[in-house]
Amino acid sequence: MSALDLKLLRDLRRLWAQALAIALVVAGGVATVVLAVGSHHSLDETRIAYYERYGFADVFAQIRRAPNSIVHQIEAIPGVAMVEPRIAQLALLDIPNFREPATGEFISLPDKREQVLNRLFMRQGRLPDPSSEREVVVNENFAKAHGFGLGSSFAAVLNGRKRDLTIVGTALSPEFIFAIGPGDIMPDNRRFGVIWMPERALAGAYNLKDGFSSVAIKLLPGASEDEVIQRLDDILEPFGGRAAYGRKDQTSNAWLSHELDMLNNMSRTLPPIFLLVTAFLVNLTLGRLVALEREQIGLLKALGYANRAIAMHYLKFVMLIAVAGIAIGSLAGAWLGNYITQLFGDFFRFPFLLFSRDVSTYLIGATLSLIAAAVGAMRSLLEVARLTPAVAMQPPAPAMYNHYLPASLSLDNFVTQPTVMMLRSVARHPARSIFTMLGIAMATGILVVSLFTRDTMEQLIDVTYFLADRQDATLSFGERRSADVVYQVAHLPGVLAVEPSREVPIRIRHGSVERRVILSGKASGADLSRIIDVNLRPVVLPEEGLAISGMLAQILGVRVGDTVEIDLLEGQRRTVILPVAATVEDYFGIRAMMDASALARLMREAPAVNSVHVSVDRNALDAFYTKIKAMPMVSGLALQRVSLRNFRDAIALLITTMASIYAGLAAIIAFGVVYNSARISLSESARDLASLRVLGFTRGEVLRILLLELALLTILAQPPGWAIGYGLAWVMKTRLAGELMRVRLVVEHFTYALTSVIVITAALFSALVVRSRVNGLDLVSVLKTRD
Repeated sequence: MSALDLKLLRDLRRLWAQALAIALVVAGGVATVVLAVGSHHSLDETRIAYYERYGFADVFAQIRRAPNSIVHQIEAIPGVAMVEPRIAQLALLDIPNFREPATGEFISLPDKREQVLNRLFMRQGRLPDPSSEREVVVNENFAKAHGFGLGSSFAAVLNGRKRDLTIVGTALSPEFIFAIGPGDIMPDNRRFGVIWMPERALAGAYNLKDGFSSVAIKLLPGASEDEVIQRLDDILEPFGGRAAYGRKDQTSNAWLSHELDMLNNMSRTLPPIFLLVTAFLVNLTLGRLVALEREQIGLLKALGYANRAIAMHYLKFVMLIAVAGIAIGSLAGAWLGNYITQLFGDFFRFPFLLFSRDVSTYLIGATLSLIAAAVGAMRSLLEVARLTPAVAMQPPAPAMYNHYLPASLSLDNFVTQPTVMMLRSVARHPARSIFTMLGIAMATGILVVSLFTRDTMEQLIDVTYFLADRQDATLSFGERRSADVVYQVAHLPGVLAVEPSREVPIRIRHGSVERRVILSGKASGADLSRIIDVNLRPVVLPEEGLAISGMLAQILGVRVGDTVEIDLLEGQRRTVILPVAATVEDYFGIRAMMDASALARLMREAPAVNSVHVSVDRNALDAFYTKIKAMPMVSGLALQRVSLRNFRDAIALLITTMASIYAGLAAIIAFGVVYNSARISLSESARDLASLRVLGFTRGEVLRILLLELALLTILAQPPGWAIGYGLAWVMKTRLAGELMRVRLVVEHFTYALTSVIVITAALFSALVVRSRVNGLDLVSVLKTRD
C-alpha cells in the first residue's frame, strides 16, 4: 500500500463523522432513485405480466342488445385477434346486515367455451355450474369487505326481479383492478362488487338469449386501434352501440396508469436536489481539508509527487465516501422500494408481484451520485494543482480587518462580544456562509414539497365535496329515463331536494387533438352539483356553448371563445361545432358541461336524465335506503360521505406514505448540512476557541460562540427554503397533473412552520453531537504554533 493510500485511511478515520454525514446525504439521493424507479418498474412489469397472462382486452364496447350472429362480422375486422361477446349489466344488491344499497356489475361467463379475454384468477373456490341460476363468483375485495366466504349468499334485483345468489368462488380480474361503481370517484369495496354469473342464467334474467350487451376485443400487434374502433362502431350502431373505446379510456387501466405515472414523476423531481446537496457538502468538506493540509501538499510536491497523484489522492477520498453512500442508499432504496411495491400491490390486489432487480436502476443512482461528488470536488482539486511547494508550505496570510463604522456605531455598543465574534466569522467566510444557508434551505425546501400534498389534498376535498358536489347521494339509471323520474325520486322518504343530470358520451376535437369525454347537461340554477370556476366561484352555464375542464382546455389548446368539434356518440350520431363558453376548475377527470335544455335540443330529444342528485334528511336514511332497494330502475347509488372516506383511505394513504419517506430523507439532509458546517467551523476556529478557554471562558460560553453562527445561518435559511419548497411544489404539482386527477398548489402557513421546526430540530441534534467535540478540545495541541 502506497504512502498516499495510508494517509487516505488515516484521513477517513479522523474525519469519519463528517464522511458519514456526507455518505448519508449521498445515500438519500440513491435511495430516492432506487425506491421510485425500482417500485415503478416492479409495478409496471407486474401490470404487463398480469395483462398478458390473463388476456386483458384492448377495445371495449357496450350495446343495448346485439345478436350473436354479428360476432363473425366483428372477428372479420382487420387487426382483430380475438372477440369476447358477453352480457354486462348493473344491478342493485341487497346484502344481509348491510344498511346501504350496494351495486353489482354482473358479467356473464360462457357456458360452452373457455373464456378467452379478461380471464379470472381464482382466489378461492370454483367457477359457477353453467346450469345453475344462483351460483356466482365475486371479486375478492367485495367478498373481504363483507366477510363473505364460500357458501355465503346475498340478493340482487336483476331486471326488476329479486334473486338470491350463492357465492361459490372469489376471483381477481385484469379488467377490474381499480373497480369504481357508477357515480363514484374512488373504489368502494363494500358498496360495489363485480359478480360473474353463468351466461344462460344472466341471459334469462335480461332477455338476452342468443345476444350480448358488451364486447371485448384483443388486437393483433401493429393493428390500428382507431380504425378497429371506427369499424366496430359502424357494426354496433344499429343495435344501440354506445361508442367503443380503447385501453387508455378503460376506467381501471386509466387509474392504474395514473398512479404509476405519479410514482414515476416523483422519481424525477426530488433526487436532483439530493445530488446537488451532495456536491455542495463535498465542496465544503474537501475544500476545508485541502486548506488544513496546505503544508502536507507542499511537502508532497517537494518530494516529487506529481499534481495528478495528489489530486487523485483527494479524489479517492471523495469517491470512497460516495461509494459508502451508494451502498447504504442502494440497500435502503431496495427495502423502501419493496415496501412501496407491496403497498401498491395490496391496494390494487394484484394476484402476484414481480419485484424488479434491474441493475440499471442501481447504476443510474450510483453514476449520478459519483458525478455529483466529482463535481463538488472539482474546485478543491484545481486548487491542489495550482499550489506551488513554496507557497503551500507557508502558513496562510492572516485575515485583514478594517473599521467601516465610526466608533459610536460600533457593534460592540449594541451586541455582546460573542455575537460580534460570530458576525465576524460570517463576514470572513461569505462563500461558506452562503453555501451553508443554501444547503439548509434545500433541506427546508424538500420538506415543504414532501408535506404540501397534505394541504393540496385537503383543498381538493374541500372544493370537490363541499363546494362543487354538495349532494348527499346520486341515483344512477342503467338507461336514460324520462324527466318524469325526477318527480318519483323527489317523493322518496327523506328527500329534501333533487337535481337531474343528463350524460352523453362525446368525442371533442380541436385540430388534430381529440378526447373521449362525457358531456353533462346541468339544470339551470343547480345548487347541489355546482360548477366551480378557477376562482372557486359558481358558474352559471350559458344557454349556448360548452363549459369544459381547465385541463381539457389545456389538452385541446383552446380558450373561451374558441370553437370545438363534437361527435355525439349516442342517439342520432352526428358532428356539431360549439363554442367554448367557460372553463371550470375540477380535479377528477376531464369533462364538458352545458345547460340541460340546450343539450336536449342538441340531442333532438325530449328532456331526459341518466342520474339524479339528491339531498336527504339523515334521520330518514333507513327508509330512503329501503325504498331505493325496491326500485328496479336504479342501477347504482353513490354516497358522498362514503366517497370522501374512501378517498382519504386510498389515495391519501399512498401519497402520505411517499411524503413521509421523502420527509425523513430531507431531515437527513438537514442534519448532514448543519453537522458538516459545524465541524468545519470548529476546525477553523479551534485555535481561537482554545485561546478563549485558556483566558477563562467556560465550555458552555465557547460552545455558544460556535453555535451562534449556525443558529443565525439556520434561521436565515428558512425564508429561501420556503421559496425553494414552493417552487418544487409547483414542479411536483405540474408533473402529477393528469387527465384523471390533479391538484391545486396550496401550501398552508402551518406547513412552512412545521418544516422549519423539523430543520431546526435536526440542527439542534447536530449541535449536541458537536458539543462533545468542543468539550474534548486538547488545548495544548491546538495552541501549538505552526512554523
